[in-house]
Amino acid sequence: MTNSVVLITGALTGIGRAAALAFARGGASVVISGRRDDAGRSLANELRLLGVEAEFVRADVRHESDVSALVEQTMKRFDRLDVAVNNAGTEGVSGPVTEQTAESYAATFDTNVLGVLLSMKHELRVMQPQGFGSIVNISSTMGSRGAANASLYVASKHAVEGLTKSAALEAAAFGVRVNAIAPGPIETAMLDRFTGSADRKAGLITGIPLKRAGRPDELADAILFAASGKASFITGQIISVNGGKTAA
Repeated sequence: MTNSVVLITGALTGIGRAAALAFARGGASVVISGRRDDAGRSLANELRLLGVEAEFVRADVRHESDVSALVEQTMKRFDRLDVAVNNAGTEGVSGPVTEQTAESYAATFDTNVLGVLLSMKHELRVMQPQGFGSIVNISSTMGSRGAANASLYVASKHAVEGLTKSAALEAAAFGVRVNAIAPGPIETAMLDRFTGSADRKAGLITGIPLKRAGRPDELADAILFAASGKASFITGQIISVNGGKTAA
């Protein structure tokens, strides 16, 4: 990834942060975005210490003006966009379907679905004229199955996978690839919030054949592969990284 320009949304924690560090270690220039200025500036400085160019741009992917400005500033700074990782996401509001509301729907879908749609819209608008580029969206194991008390999160990740496949078909004619990584349980703050307790977390991990949660750096490795030339004939695919959770 040496000399590539990489844009990552939701880059300040967890998988996004791990991906930013991995791209930087590989020699890429990295534009990171998120909603917390102090954390963003701190991570950008950390990336620069690895010897690469790095910029933080504050952006909330729920708002098209923010997303448009994020891509515009990336192009103004680097004049191209090689890779985009659309990682911004939320676990949303858990609970049975009968307790969900229009507000809880919006709280999940505005970030997980609208955010991915708006990000790809503006990323593709610069990648297609370039004639090259790779987009990696972040889905979930739950993007292809159901889960009780997580209907909105599950539905949002199903939507991400549909968006990924559709965008890949549109972008292929321009030499742009679009894929998604579908993580299983990963050791992040989101997993802790999602499970809510140590016992529930342990129960979830019991269902993983490798008998552990994944690490953010393991997801970063998969993201780098999907983004790189090593995956040059892969597009429109959902790549599962889940310790065997969906093998059965």
